[in-house]
Amino acid sequence: MRYLHRELEGPLRKAARNFAAVVLTGPRRAGKTWLLRHLFPEAAYFLLEDPSIVARLRADPHGFLDSVTPPVILDEVQNVPEVFGLVRVRIDQRPRKTGQWLLTGSQEAPLMQGVTESMAGRAAVLQLRPLSTRESPKVSLLLGGYPEAVARPGAAPQWFNSYVQTYLERDVRAVTAVKDLSTFRRFLALVASRHGQILNKTDLAAPLGVSVPTITQWLGVLETTAQVLIVPPFYENLGKRLIKSPKLYVADAGLACHLLGIDSARELARSPFLGPLFEGFVASEIVKAQINAGRRPEIYSFRDEQGLEVDFLIPGRRGSVSLVECKAGRTVAPAMAAPMQRLGRALREKRAHGGVNMFLVYQPSTTPFGTTALAPGVKAMSWLQFVREL
Repeated sequence: MRYLHRELEGPLRKAARNFAAVVLTGPRRAGKTWLLRHLFPEAAYFLLEDPSIVARLRADPHGFLDSVTPPVILDEVQNVPEVFGLVRVRIDQRPRKTGQWLLTGSQEAPLMQGVTESMAGRAAVLQLRPLSTRESPKVSLLLGGYPEAVARPGAAPQWFNSYVQTYLERDVRAVTAVKDLSTFRRFLALVASRHGQILNKTDLAAPLGVSVPTITQWLGVLETTAQVLIVPPFYENLGKRLIKSPKLYVADAGLACHLLGIDSARELARSPFLGPLFEGFVASEIVKAQINAGRRPEIYSFRDEQGLEVDFLIPGRRGSVSLVECKAGRTVAPAMAAPMQRLGRALREKRAHGGVNMFLVYQPSTTPFGTTALAPGVKAMSWLQFVREL
């Protein structure tokens, strides 16, 4: 499979120049190994899912690490978490050497626990998500961004089948003690059916016959392994009674389509889920752009009890904020801008500084680029142009 340029390359190189260790996290099959081996071809490589390597490392950890010459890539390091303490000792022996230890892991929470306990101040931590549309024009609403699904569209349904099975058997069991994987698999499908909706844990628990605390735990697993995107509500006091529950999305549009049984562009165009899928796709692109730029993900939703709703709010520099409304259709009308205009007026009244930018993002039938003044203060643009300007 051909290597694709990743926007995280610059931040990764910078981190390796400034820290002795770099920890790269993210969902399984997002391309972490390819990225590190491409950027650091001189580094020795060890996969800590290989039973022989794990056995050698656990039988004689100091002997194993003494036998390798940094820089070293230790892949899927969460399988042998005691590595962090061993690497820390070597970093402290040569504190000024940078870019020596390059570590990857798929389960972020256990991995981060090891980093905070053993590698504080010694390691830079970055996250890699699946491909964005800025990294590959083949990323789409139907295929999502996982490199292997994008590279072989015809085999994507089979790849997603295998991915879900692998995810269940490896990541879920590694993160938490889920005893009934078949029920968890139905939970995944149920989450997909609630894609783009306000999160209601009771609504998820009832069809599965499990408790709300169990749903809370399972959602934590999905969020920890970057399989869902939970968009919190905007919390600024605007004198309105706000809906304080977050919105729930499957993080990868291709996986969401697979879980919903959508395998073709024709099925997608006719699906009642087209609007929510497009909305989630745009949200995921926003988050990828923020992470790839070295910023923390920051995206909010807005809905009040009077029915005013705007899909996304994105804080910007110097107190500014962008309002984003997503429309899966190919035609836009000025009336679609009304909710953003109402919220924009309320924000301007409350904020002493900082501008309010408003965008209606849609799928035009012809030119993918270009901006239209849809209504006073509101720009309409294609999703392709919007994500390229993030």
